[in-house]
Amino acid sequence: MRMLAKLEDPAYAALRIVAGAMFACHGLQKMFGWLTTKPTPAIGSQLWIGGVIELVAGALIAIGLGTRLAALLGSGTMAVAYFQYHHKGEFAGWKWLPAVNHGELAALYCFVLLFIATRGAGRWSFDGRAR
Repeated sequence: MRMLAKLEDPAYAALRIVAGAMFACHGLQKMFGWLTTKPTPAIGSQLWIGGVIELVAGALIAIGLGTRLAALLGSGTMAVAYFQYHHKGEFAGWKWLPAVNHGELAALYCFVLLFIATRGAGRWSFDGRAR
């Protein structure tokens, strides 16, 4: 158990970096159609703004710069995405469950990013170097 405890900081850094990079990739998909077959949303639309937030916040989270604010904004964006695009206010037929409404990623990002917002960037980050 002590060995695992010693890995806490590097494991958290890996979580923050990977989650941020993956979040940014979703923004790249929406903004530029990168690695997706879906059409890009209209500039200025809610989906496009969500893509901007995913791209910018994800990159900031990955490098650990302005991490708390970027993660909080990303978490809120994912909460909106879950309730507006996945849950849709439907309760019949278990449609409120992420496994049923395909909102697992939005729900998981919401809570992982909320955790990152509360914990901060950690030592292996630009924010950590500034301290």
